[in-house]
Amino acid sequence: MEKVILSVAEYRGEKRLFADFPYNKELIHAMKEVQGARWSRTKGKWHFSLNRQVAEVLIQKASAITKVDSSQLKGQWQSLEENRNKSKLVGLDEESVKAPEYFRMWMEQKRYSPQTVKNYMGQIVQLLTYFQPRSYKELTAKDVEIYNHEVIIKNTLSVSYQRGLVGAVKLFYNQCAGAEMSLDKLQRPFKESRLPEVLSKEEVQKVISAANNIKHKSLLSLTYACGLRRGEVLNLKLKDLDSDRKLIRITQAKGKKDRYVTFGTKLRNLLAEYYKLYKPKVYLFEGQYEHQYGGRSFELVLKHCITKTGIKKRATLHTLRDSYATHLLESGTDIRYIQELLGHKDPKTTMIYTHVSSKKIGEIKSPLDDLEI
Repeated sequence: MEKVILSVAEYRGEKRLFADFPYNKELIHAMKEVQGARWSRTKGKWHFSLNRQVAEVLIQKASAITKVDSSQLKGQWQSLEENRNKSKLVGLDEESVKAPEYFRMWMEQKRYSPQTVKNYMGQIVQLLTYFQPRSYKELTAKDVEIYNHEVIIKNTLSVSYQRGLVGAVKLFYNQCAGAEMSLDKLQRPFKESRLPEVLSKEEVQKVISAANNIKHKSLLSLTYACGLRRGEVLNLKLKDLDSDRKLIRITQAKGKKDRYVTFGTKLRNLLAEYYKLYKPKVYLFEGQYEHQYGGRSFELVLKHCITKTGIKKRATLHTLRDSYATHLLESGTDIRYIQELLGHKDPKTTMIYTHVSSKKIGEIKSPLDDLEI
């Protein structure tokens, strides 16, 4: 069976994303729909800008037509990211170049999530690059304050980004011997207190109904029906679904915790229909070659449905989880059960939904209603 093979190659002095496949009119049409698509006569392949969003869109469009082999691309991408970090630190001494790599290996050994490893590595590399050629051992808490002001505050980057930097610096220097960094002087900024965006039940209905196929419908329905995080949905395996007990086991989620969530009748019927059509082998939702469904592809599914419905709220996949919790609270479910279903360690985290719930607030009579106007 024909397939699309993705890889990275040099083209006119630039690294590009290439798609190689036998002649196919439908695939060619799909390639042309990807932003920035170009055809190379010399290589006989379509090529694109080398960034993750383009790759995700390309994989999603090609997967709807045939198999996509991205195994080579993944290996090349990891190598490119590692080389990119090293090239940024070229002006530093050898020890300062090696220190972030040791930090990455330490985080992986401690089983930090891949996203946390990537975020913390990016923060540390940017900090060391900013102060090069100074050694990482020479930097102080005062330098971190200067970086916060000159790079983060002046460029109006988010509070969460700044908190992430401080967290990364503390963890990095906690593993370093002989450094001048005084960790006790590093202070995180006050955490922003924002209420989550919530969709009404009617809006959730519209979003799910806007899905193009049963796979997309199942992804969105499961996320809302069980209040799951994006990663929890994508990590689900067939063996985690227990139809007899009407439970779904969430394994090693955030905080390395297991928990169970409810597996309602409508969801069971929908997933049974989905299974008959797609027949996944290992993961409940699979992309190519029994690999997990892509996170970016999942986000694009929701984005397409939101656009299609015309909903103006700034909704993400996490919005479905927030909506689930809020709707449970409004229907009278005890906050302690909601905490358990969401997998929150601290009940204070779950209590935010008491501020979002509109049911009781909406029942309060305004004093204006007593006036003659």
